[in-house]
Amino acid sequence: MSVIGAGQLNHRVLIQQPTTVKDALGAPTQVWADVAAVWADIAPISGREARIADRIASEVSHQITVRYQPLFSDPRSVSQMRVLFKGRVFAIHGALNEDEANVAVILLASEGVRDG
Repeated sequence: MSVIGAGQLNHRVLIQQPTTVKDALGAPTQVWADVAAVWADIAPISGREARIADRIASEVSHQITVRYQPLFSDPRSVSQMRVLFKGRVFAIHGALNEDEANVAVILLASEGVRDG
């Protein structure tokens, strides 16, 4: 997928990352900070894709395709992020820069709560 067609990314999602702030008593606490609001395609992984994704993370259940942004270039920081979509929470396990073309990024994710 070197080109993303019009209408393919039809879901508005919010990308968040954990950050530490001090609560009212001065103790550090983790909260989720918004990083970006982007258009995405969210698809459950088929049986064939699940076998491939199983090598990456056994709990991967969805693939979320977004346009490339530099914030997706560091795999360690991306694996700490999450995606919010209509009250659903997707924990990101990895980001694949498709064809290393800096056009589309496939986020391998599992649905469920990630630290609130």
